[in-house]
Order: sequence, then structure tokens, then C-alpha cells
Amino acid sequence: MRVLVALTYYRPYTSGLTIYAERLAVGLAARGHDVTVLTSQYDPSLPQQEMLRGVNVIRVPVAARISKGVIMPTFGIEATRLALTHDVLSLHMPQFDAPGLALRGRLQGKPVVLTYHCDLQLPPGRFNRIVDRVVQLSNHAAGMLATRIVAYTDDFATHSPYLSSFRHKVEIIPPPVEIPDSSDADVEAFRQRYNLQGPVIGMAARLAAEKGVEVLLGALPAILSKHPNARVLFAGPFEQVLGEEAYARRLAPLFEQYRNNWTFLGTLSQRELATFFRACDVVTVPSLNSTESFGLVQVEAMLCGTPSVASNLPGVRQPVLQTGMGQVVPIGDAAALATALVEIIDNPTEFYRSRAHVAERFSTERTLTEYEALFTRLSGRNEI
Repeated sequence: MRVLVALTYYRPYTSGLTIYAERLAVGLAARGHDVTVLTSQYDPSLPQQEMLRGVNVIRVPVAARISKGVIMPTFGIEATRLALTHDVLSLHMPQFDAPGLALRGRLQGKPVVLTYHCDLQLPPGRFNRIVDRVVQLSNHAAGMLATRIVAYTDDFATHSPYLSSFRHKVEIIPPPVEIPDSSDADVEAFRQRYNLQGPVIGMAARLAAEKGVEVLLGALPAILSKHPNARVLFAGPFEQVLGEEAYARRLAPLFEQYRNNWTFLGTLSQRELATFFRACDVVTVPSLNSTESFGLVQVEAMLCGTPSVASNLPGVRQPVLQTGMGQVVPIGDAAALATALVEIIDNPTEFYRSRAHVAERFSTERTLTEYEALFTRLSGRNEI
């Protein structure tokens, strides 16, 4: 099967959405499918076409940016050409160009499957309100044209204003989650490298406003009163993150205040992430809004034996609720976050579950199998 995967940002850009799309594309290619990714050349130094892990990646030059969106004048040409030569279109939203690509698929009689990753919420401001309205209209048009819409969880599908309006088209497919093994020696070397003497709280994310980093910072005084040598390790992009420069400047004084208890690790490889998760006593996803719809890193940590504290957001709370491996706390509540983190640090065995217990619910292989079945079913039936 020839599968066209389209999204605004692809690797080497790091986000939950890009990791999801990469695992899907690479996994389908490994199963023998011909997979092409159509995306933006968000960094001019990236090649416009290359093979990455068995996937043909085509990047369209960017002429301008609007907030985190991009304007690509030649996108339509590439979209038309590629839609003609592929059997199914897998579009990953939010994506401003999704309606045009979906229309091309429908006109050519191809199944169009949207994967809806989150409800986009921009910062306050008149301009962002305009952008938000345009995105909403674009999303609605894409949803009208889609054959099916994939959501991570029924919880998020039920609560998302967008997905609830297309409930008859929604298919629930758990997200692809995988993490390599890490040895005890790797973990010990990691702990020595960062001089970890006390409890370790992990956060793996971009330094972005919706991630709730300030909530964890607000929880630190209460945590340090119980465990003065506790450390927060932040894994992920934290410098010059696209669209988040002002947010980083706003938090800079707090990072300086807690410089002895907060360490930025930067972007880690998958093997390094496995070691990081094993070195943590607990991880947290204190996200603030539905721009976060799941938090893949929670399950990656759980596969490494580390529990999570998550915000009580639709979808985000599901890894904890489905596995029992952690706690859910009110959104934006620093005091509740501190209490939950300390409780897990003090009572680790109460929140431990086996790797098999987690993997039976979430795995890349399960995700690939369900996407394959959906693509095959839509290609073989008159549902287009």
C-alpha cells in the first residue's frame, strides 16, 4: 500500500506529534508499505527530499510564518502530485493545509484519514484570536472532507469540541509508544554524570507554554521542604524553541533561583531517554490545556518502571487511569502536584506496575496493526 503522511513539522523537529508521525511512517515502511511524508522545510538547512529510515521525506519551502503555522506557496503542487500516486492519505492535525490535501484525496477517490492530535490553543491576543478562528475553519473543512478521524482515546474524543462534532467518523487508535532497554550500568553512569544524590523528578517536553512548566516550578518549594536534595531533570528542547522565546524569558528568573535543583538535559536519543526514565523516581506531565491530549512520555516512563503525575485533562489522564501507575491532579494546581510527587517518591512500590502490564495497552505494534486494518478496510469499501 502506498501511504502519504502529511504534517506541518517532521523530524528532526521534536514534539509528541512528530514522534507519533515518525513511528507510524517508519513502522508502516518496515511492514513493506511505500510511505512518503509531505511536510514543511521549516529549517532552510534541511534537504527538500531525503530518505529517512525507509521513508521518503519531501519538504516544501516556507515563504512566511503566522504564529507556529507556515505558508508554503508550492505545497499545492506537491500535494496534487503525491495524492495522485498514493492509495491512502494520512493527515496529521493541527495542519493549516489539511483541507486542500483532503479535497485532493476525495476528488481522486482516495481514503482520507485525519489523525487529530490536539485542540490548538494559542496565547491571548487579537491577532491570535484571528489565527485561531482561521484554524478552526480549516479544521472543520478538513473534518467534513475526511473519510475517518483517528483519536488517541475515547476520553479526549468525547471532550474535544472538534472531535465531538464529528463523532460518527471517529476511530479510537491508541498512540504508538516504544522505548529501548537500558542497562543498570547505563543508569548508574547517568546518575554519576549528573551527581544525583536524592529523589529525581523528570519532565520530558519542549519548553512551551502549554506544558505547565511553571506549575512544576511552583511545586518545588513544597517538594524541597520534604526532600531538600530533590532534583528536576528536564529532557527536551529548551533554548530558542519555535514560538516560545517570550515564555522562556518569563521563566528564566525561576530557573536561576532553582539552579541547584533544576537541570536542563536538552534533546535525548531514545536510548538516552530510557536511561533518563529509569533514573527518575517519578515523571510529570503538568500540562495546562488540550493542546496536550495524551503525553506519550508518560507511557514511555511507565515502560521503564517509572510512575507519572498527570494533569486532569481529557486524554492526558488516561495512561495513569488505565495502568494505575501514578496520580492525576487538578490542572494548574502546584500544591496538589507537589503532594502527589512527594507521595510517589515516599511510596514507590504502591505505584509500580510491570512492563507487560503497560505494554498490553500501549505499543507501536498495536498502533500499526490498527492503522493497517483501517487503511485496508477503507480502501476496499465504498466509504470514500
